Amino acid sequence: MKFLKSLKLQANNNGVSTGVNWVKSNGEKLQSFSPVDGKLIGTVTGADAKAYEAVIKKAEAAFIEWRSWPAPKRGEIVRQVGEELRKYKSDLGQLVSYEMGKSLQEGLGEVQEMIDICDFAVGLSRQLHGLTMHSERPGHRMYEQYHPLGIVGVISAFNFPVAVWSWNAALAWVCGDTCVWKPSEKTPLCAIACQNIIQSVFKKNNVPEGVSCIIAGGRNVGEWMSSDARIPLLSATGSTRMGKAVAAAVGQRLGKSLLELGGNNAIIITENADLDMALIGAAFGAVGTAGQRCTSTRRLIIHEKIYNKFKEKLAHAYGQLKIGNPLNEKNHVGPLIDKDAVNMYLDSIEKCKEEGGKFIVEGGVLKGKGYESGCYVKPCIAEAKNNFKIVQHETFAPILYLMKYKTLDEAIALQNGVPQGLSSAIMTNNMRQAEQFLSQAGSDCGIANVNIGTSGAEIGGAFGGEKETGGGRESGSDAWKVYMRRQTNTINYTDKLPLAQGIKFNL
Repeated sequence: MKFLKSLKLQANNNGVSTGVNWVKSNGEKLQSFSPVDGKLIGTVTGADAKAYEAVIKKAEAAFIEWRSWPAPKRGEIVRQVGEELRKYKSDLGQLVSYEMGKSLQEGLGEVQEMIDICDFAVGLSRQLHGLTMHSERPGHRMYEQYHPLGIVGVISAFNFPVAVWSWNAALAWVCGDTCVWKPSEKTPLCAIACQNIIQSVFKKNNVPEGVSCIIAGGRNVGEWMSSDARIPLLSATGSTRMGKAVAAAVGQRLGKSLLELGGNNAIIITENADLDMALIGAAFGAVGTAGQRCTSTRRLIIHEKIYNKFKEKLAHAYGQLKIGNPLNEKNHVGPLIDKDAVNMYLDSIEKCKEEGGKFIVEGGVLKGKGYESGCYVKPCIAEAKNNFKIVQHETFAPILYLMKYKTLDEAIALQNGVPQGLSSAIMTNNMRQAEQFLSQAGSDCGIANVNIGTSGAEIGGAFGGEKETGGGRESGSDAWKVYMRRQTNTINYTDKLPLAQGIKFNL
C-alpha cells in the first residue's frame, strides 16, 4: 500500500525514538494486524528497560534547553509540524483507518484534529498568561506566572491512535515541556508514522533531541512511566480500570495525572425534539468508529410520547447502514479492533438478554467475503433499563440501549445515573428544557450538548469528564495550565519590609 511507503513504515519497525534518532532495544515484539482484512501490517520492537532509561534521560536533558526557548519560537516549531501534517493528511488518515478500523472519513478527521490543535497551540504560544493581583502591603506588587513542568508522559488508546497524543504534545511543547509517548500496543505503527513525519521539522530547526519521544510497548512500559518520579505529569487515556491503576501509582509519588477514561453517554430526546436531527445524532453517535469512541452514544432516553415513533425511525435507519471495509467511503461502519473486542461485544449482548433486555435490532458477527478478519459486527439496539449491570458498564462496541421517560427531571436522573460522566446531549426545541439540562441541576458530565450528539468534540473546548471518567481536561480552553506549574510572585519595591496581615516583628 502506497501510504505505508510514504510514511516510511516497514515490515519491522523500531518503536523507540528520541525524536531525531531511533534507539536500539530488545523489548517485546508487537505485531500490528489490521482489523480491516486480518493481515499483518508490520512488527514493532518495544522498549526494554535499558532503552526506556535512555529515552527518559534524553528527555530530561532536552527539557533544560527546550524550556529556555522563547514560547513563540516553540510555537513556530509546532506550526511547522502542523504544516507537515497537512502534507501527509491523506496517507496518515489511511493508516489510521487501516490499522485501527475506523472509516476513512473519521481517519482523515482525526488527522485534521492534529492540524487544528497545532494551529491552536501556535496562538497559545504568545499568551501563556498569568494574573496581576493587588497587594495589601504598600509598595508591593503581586502576580502569578506559569513555568514548564518537565517531561509529560502520554499513554494513548487504540481508538484515537494519533489525535489524543497531539492534543497533549502540541500543548506540552509550546509550554516548554518535553513529551514521552507510549502508544497503544494495538496501533503502534500510527505512532511511528507520526514520528517519521515530524523528524524532518525537528532536525531542520535543531530542536533538542528528546523533545518528542516514543516508547512503544505493553503494560510494563506504562507501569514504568506511572512510577517514574522524573515524569511530573502523566496523561493517560483508556479504561476506568487502567486509569485507577495509573492514578494510584502516580499518586503514590505525588505526581500529577490527567485521566481521560470511560464514557457511558446518553442523549435525551424530548417531545419537542426535531426527530430527523435527533436520528442523525443518535445513529452517528452509536455506530461511528463502530461504537469505539469514549464519547459514543450508549443510551437513548426518549420521551414516552414519541418513544415508539422514534424507535421505528431508528430501526429503519439501522437497516440502511453499510458495514464493510472502512477505506471504502460508501461504508458507514468498519470493524472492531480485534477478536477480543468481538467477544466482549457478544458477551455484552448475552448479559443484556439475561437481565431482560429486548433487542429490536439484533446483533451478530458478519461472515463471508469482505469479513475475513472476523472483526465485523452488526450494530444493534436493545430496550433496557438503566439499572441493568450491563447498561451501567461501558461496552466499547455498537450496542445502543433505549429507555423511556415521563418528565425531564426523570430523564436527567437517568442520564446522570451511571458511574461515568463524560459526554451528554439533549435534543429539544424548547429553551427551558435546554437551559435546565445545562444548569447545575442538569447533566453532571464534562460535556453537555444541545441539539448535537455526544461525539465529535472540537479542539477549541476543553475535553474531559467527571466521576469515573477521571476528571481530566485536555485540548482547548485553558487546559494548557495542566502542563505547567503555577508560581505566585510578590515584589517589594520600597525600602521597608512590612509583613502580611499587619504582623509586627521588630528586632
